[in-house]
Amino acid sequence: MKELIGSPGTVSGLTLRITQCAFAAASIAVMVSASGFSTYTAFCYLIASMGLQMLWSFGLACLDVYALRRKRDLHNPVLVSLFVVGDWVTAMLSLAAACSSAGVIVLYARDLDFCRVQSNLSCRQFEISIILAFITWVLIAMSSHVMFWILAAF
Repeated sequence: MKELIGSPGTVSGLTLRITQCAFAAASIAVMVSASGFSTYTAFCYLIASMGLQMLWSFGLACLDVYALRRKRDLHNPVLVSLFVVGDWVTAMLSLAAACSSAGVIVLYARDLDFCRVQSNLSCRQFEISIILAFITWVLIAMSSHVMFWILAAF
């Protein structure tokens, strides 16, 4: 089987998972540090989704470290099927959370000028957190695509 970049049990796979975890954690940190985020359901959903993404990516990064240290192969159909389902579920949740949060911030910042009127809201921090969430989604989409092709190769 041809080795794909980002496949489980490889250095590139470990790097991809650590990067996913880091961007999800950064998105959470920026959103939590913004004042007034908890009054908006979409932003709370973004934090929950990024938290799940962070846990999933951290768990798979730990599994990659184990596989690299013990020289184990993680390319068996059962494990790859689990990775595919987990990646696709977290990717869909991350995309939904990022899009709903982006919709709220576009409505408030651009359409209603709510951010200009309510100066106590940290709209720039909301936007940065949403951008980080979209980057996280791109990374998880890449890994779910790789997992799908590995599963298709069995």
